[in-house]
Amino acid sequence: MDRRTFLRAAVIGTSTSVAFGFSVAPQALAFPAQTGTSPYGGLQAADANGLMLPTGFTSRVLARSTQTVPGTSYTWHSAPDGGACFADGTGWIYVSNSEMSSGGGGAGALRFNSSGSVTGAYRILSGTTRNCSGGATPWGTWLSGEETDLGYIWETDPKGATAAVRRPALGRFSHEAAAVDPDRRVIYLTEDEPSGGFYRFVPTTWGNLSAGTLQVLRESGSTLSWVTVPDPDGSPTRTRKQVSGMKVFNGGEGCYYRNGTCFFTTKGDNRVWAYNAVNNTIAIAYDDNLTPNPPLTGVDNITAATVGDLYVAEDGGNMEICIITPNDIVAPFLRVTGQSGSELCGVAFNPAGNRLYFSSQRGTSGSSSGGITYEVTGPFRTSL
Repeated sequence: MDRRTFLRAAVIGTSTSVAFGFSVAPQALAFPAQTGTSPYGGLQAADANGLMLPTGFTSRVLARSTQTVPGTSYTWHSAPDGGACFADGTGWIYVSNSEMSSGGGGAGALRFNSSGSVTGAYRILSGTTRNCSGGATPWGTWLSGEETDLGYIWETDPKGATAAVRRPALGRFSHEAAAVDPDRRVIYLTEDEPSGGFYRFVPTTWGNLSAGTLQVLRESGSTLSWVTVPDPDGSPTRTRKQVSGMKVFNGGEGCYYRNGTCFFTTKGDNRVWAYNAVNNTIAIAYDDNLTPNPPLTGVDNITAATVGDLYVAEDGGNMEICIITPNDIVAPFLRVTGQSGSELCGVAFNPAGNRLYFSSQRGTSGSSSGGITYEVTGPFRTSL
């Protein structure tokens, strides 16, 4: 199993599964992740783009909000947020949300050739509101979530060839991220509310999101169960208030599924959670109150490298992207300087895993029109 046998604690010397974080005090376990030294070493002085990176890594600015993407005719959107990469022949596409209000949101994309040069930029979703995060599907679409009361999930085409489709069956609430679990054929969803839920959507037909069942995680003692939300439309009663005993998560943010585990973040308590879908248990993978001198605060978007390292972007904190290794060490991977009025988001690797993309939502100006989208290239590790 990935992540050092579920953070070394899916089984604590026995064959008994436990709903970690509830019936067992997390301080007594081998996790959450503890402050330590990054496998990439310390951060170097800021480069010309204001990024502090490990030795051997370089950065480049790909796009700036309200400015034309170099080599294209497309004006990059304001407030870039959640993102993901998709294979595109010998190249790839990076999709980025726009967290603008009042119908000014949506999503845009950058197209790259095999050498990493930008060959195109274009809009894939328009007229929506506060598109914050989302998730990629195995069938090659981007699920873009509206972070607003009674918001929708929109299914979009990263290539821009097919019009975006609203998917009301996935529920109406303050959507943040989505993560597809192809093993159980469900989609996990986070909710950006202090009293939010952790949801999963079970499509009637796999690969078709037009119909299905929305469920929310419920806790009863140390037992977790998935309960159907009676009215996914959320009106007049909001989805998070429909199921008695729903497990409450304080401000759901990023969400990423891999090898039987869905990792997701909650900003209200600066935690990274690990939901073990195989055993139906949940653990605290990181908590800034449970390690000295915590490097990671303001947890937000999350992704992972093939080797198993998690990368978590900060909304606030030191404006860092931090790494959580499979042996439970948390440390800064990079820091953006001179942008304290912004937040980092949209962390995603290209298909080869040797380029990391992310955005500073408000850049140096601190305003939505000042967003900057970056690429970091370097010797990302391929083995532990």
